[in-house]
Amino acid sequence: MTASTLQPVIVGAGPAGIRAAQTLAAHGLRPVVIDEAARGGGQIYRRPPAHFARSAQTLYGTEASRATALHSTLDGLAAHIDYQPNSLVWNAQGGQLDVLHSPTQTTRTVPYGQIIVASGATDRVLPVPGWALPGVYTLGGAQVALKFQGCTIGRHVVLMGTGPLLYLVAYQYAKAGAKAGVKVAAVLDTARFADQLAALPGMLTQPAVLAKGMYYVGWLRAHGVAVHTGVRPVRVEGETRVNAVVWTDGENEHTVQCDAVGFGYALRSETQLADLLGCRFAWAPMHRAHLPERDSAGRTSVAGVYLAGDGAGIMGADAAEWAGERAALALLADHGVKVDTARAAELECKLADLMPFRQGLERAFPFPTNWAAHTPDALVVCRCENITAGELRACARDAGADEMNRLKALTRVGMGRCQGRMCGVAAAEILAHATGKPIDTVGRLRGQAPIKPIPIHLQARAEAAE
Repeated sequence: MTASTLQPVIVGAGPAGIRAAQTLAAHGLRPVVIDEAARGGGQIYRRPPAHFARSAQTLYGTEASRATALHSTLDGLAAHIDYQPNSLVWNAQGGQLDVLHSPTQTTRTVPYGQIIVASGATDRVLPVPGWALPGVYTLGGAQVALKFQGCTIGRHVVLMGTGPLLYLVAYQYAKAGAKAGVKVAAVLDTARFADQLAALPGMLTQPAVLAKGMYYVGWLRAHGVAVHTGVRPVRVEGETRVNAVVWTDGENEHTVQCDAVGFGYALRSETQLADLLGCRFAWAPMHRAHLPERDSAGRTSVAGVYLAGDGAGIMGADAAEWAGERAALALLADHGVKVDTARAAELECKLADLMPFRQGLERAFPFPTNWAAHTPDALVVCRCENITAGELRACARDAGADEMNRLKALTRVGMGRCQGRMCGVAAAEILAHATGKPIDTVGRLRGQAPIKPIPIHLQARAEAAE
């Protein structure tokens, strides 16, 4: 097979998808690039509407040059790729993708023979009482508001959870400051300072990245932002809107007045499309999640399906670019196209060299494994179906549910609009705690179409055509 007979599909136009497209185009292919956003760049390098006159430095800070370079790469590929923005892939079956074009609210099918999935990541959410109040956002949502829409989620903002994104968003909001009419009332990190000290050996393998993170924390403290570590969020207070956050240091409760909250516990991979494509999954301890299996080049258990970037495991923007290029080289080689094997080996080495740092991050910002033990029965875990933690525990106790899809069938958890993207992690933690089983043994919610909400008339039409 020659390059001229191939037209691979790439889903996602973030760092991984753009580098994959660039690599395929350099070998004479014209890939189809489908992206949910109006303009490529992914979440980390999200581009605002074209009419927003804001500098790259304002939008991306220290990452401005990288963001600009990636955007320029995509723009330069315009004549060499079939670029389809504003397009959500919501289903995959029988060698075809179902795609929703958002401006026109119409759906179409896109055939694929070879596909690189660069679906990215989203916030990992652990609910807290009051999380459904107006004014509560994920950290990613708070960042999108500032970066894409040029506004903040409130005037007095509390940011809480853990992970590098917590400090990046806090820095971005505090930096926006008076000009944007916002003040960061507090940063509440569930990780302890001792965790971060213990993680230093691994994190020193990427000194520039470590220095950047330390700069964010130091800048926040130097500018009077209260940063508390080793906390446990207790509740978000308010009646018609957020007015305070209550947290504990293990001995005493503290209250911070605010009108908005951004929270999240690092990121989780968007794996639904890989699931619909039939990829085999396995438990990944470092990510505390079931992830699609892939080899060092991005090949999955399904021939012709490749994975790249955070959608296959959270590794960051640098790794996403390398993985996108590596997956494209694997696709080419698998179809008889001559590729630079030395470059392929170099990319795999770069990705392997990042692992100690990634493990260090997990040590520095550990998942709060005691979260379920402190979760009250009244807490609504699944907002779509209004399912509480108590209902999940009762199902485990009274109906013997000890696996996630059994729990879903009996309680409807994860059956709503988000398809478990927001509540799945929390539900699994509660089930594991209620049954006394290790988290890796309670399974995962199987992917279902549509993987994200679509207009109901389009879903009905698709079902009628089956």
